[in-house]
Amino acid sequence: MVIKYEPAPDVKMRLVELITENGFSNVDPSKIYCFRSRGSKSKRILARIWSFPKIWQMALFMPPRYVIEVLSERYDKLSKEKQDYVLIHELKHIPKKFSGGLRTHHRENPKHLRK
Repeated sequence: MVIKYEPAPDVKMRLVELITENGFSNVDPSKIYCFRSRGSKSKRILARIWSFPKIWQMALFMPPRYVIEVLSERYDKLSKEKQDYVLIHELKHIPKKFSGGLRTHHRENPKHLRK
């Protein structure tokens, strides 16, 4: 089955509320796009964030942007609270400078790199 994507205005509305409510002042909601996908074979992923790396920004003469994709088969079954938790998790991947890159799940100074 091919993955199909559609705009998710309901997710975008909630995302804008969460940005305001949770102090994500570094995040420009007008530069975040939300999509719902159907047909993924993933068994664990609820949502993912897509970056717009610097090289593409330069090539296309566009500022940083992000896409948040929710996987309909899993995300839509969650309670509102769990959906919020998933969206906040994805927002935390956006760096403070809103540069188009992504932050990892690891802390800035991972345990294996400490002296």
